[in-house]
Amino acid sequence: MMEWSIDALGWCGAVVVLLAYALVSTRRVEGDSVLYQMLNIVGAALLITNTVYLGAYPSAFVNVIWIAIAGYSLFKRPGATVDTSADG
Repeated sequence: MMEWSIDALGWCGAVVVLLAYALVSTRRVEGDSVLYQMLNIVGAALLITNTVYLGAYPSAFVNVIWIAIAGYSLFKRPGATVDTSADG
């Protein structure tokens, strides 16, 4: 049951990453949009679960970098702020 679940997570991750690519390739979303970057983060995280479980560490590494790039893109978006106040 565990292996089936891990496979399902990997397939879902692949579908999400491919969806993000299809959306940006067909110009339905912009490459710097929050939706595109979040799809990349979610898809890559699901793929990491699968690849680490299977011991495919080079693929896991690529997906970690994929998440880092998407996260950086979100952080560097115009208007993105980090609340450093004591209240927030």
